[in-house]
Amino acid sequence: QVQLVESGGGLVQPGGSLRLSCVASGFTFRLFTMSWYRQAPGKERELVATISRGGGTTNYADSVKGRFTISRDASKNTVNLQLNSLQPEDTAVYYCARVDWGGRSDYWGQGTQVTVSS
Repeated sequence: QVQLVESGGGLVQPGGSLRLSCVASGFTFRLFTMSWYRQAPGKERELVATISRGGGTTNYADSVKGRFTISRDASKNTVNLQLNSLQPEDTAVYYCARVDWGGRSDYWGQGTQVTVSS
């Protein structure tokens, strides 16, 4: 079955960095676009970044552009999200998701908590 397992979250001070990873299994990873989302308490889920099947195309929310970088490693079935220059407003649970061929995110991981606080 499809599984997505995130890791790498934690507590970091403003201006700090984290690297999130999501290991995928149960499907042919290289055939699917992948995305990262986040959801802060009391807020709606937000699409943060997307990477195409081959990794050649990436898209970012305006709120993270220039600070976050999405990447993927087909040899490890992993999609990563590098978070730099973190701010308190980046505090959220971060989820990776598989994007189906209709453009919808159809499978989700359990999430990893990122807390930015001094």
